[in-house]
Order: sequence, then C-alpha cells, then structure tokens
Amino acid sequence: MPQVCLYPKDVAQLTGTGYDAGKRLLQRIRIKLRKPARAYVSVAEFCAYTCLPEAEVAAALNGTPASANRG
Repeated sequence: MPQVCLYPKDVAQLTGTGYDAGKRLLQRIRIKLRKPARAYVSVAEFCAYTCLPEAEVAAALNGTPASANRG
C-alpha cells in the first residue's frame, strides 16, 4: 500500500536534512494549512508546499523508481 502521510524521518530523507529540520518543515506546512499541531501532512500537501513533483516523492517513499511512474 502506498504511503500517503509524511513523518519527520521521511521529510528529512527526502530533503537531505536532519530529523529536527523535518519536524520544523512539517510544522510550517501545518501552520500554513491551518491544521492542528499533531495533524497528518499528506504527500500531496507536502509537494504543493515544496514544489516537488508528487510522482517522484511517492516513488522515493514507496521504493519504486521514479521512471516507473511515467507514462
């Protein structure tokens, strides 16, 4: 099953930063979206905020090559 929610560890791995930076980025996304402090952040919300391609992020999280998701 594909991963739809992001955790600080995932964000840190995707962005090449540390765990604490991943926590801060998720918190900034929650604040912008007016979500509660412990609310989940979806892959789509993360991608909209960071302008990263959703297909590539999903592929990185689910362990599939990004080229497999293209037409």
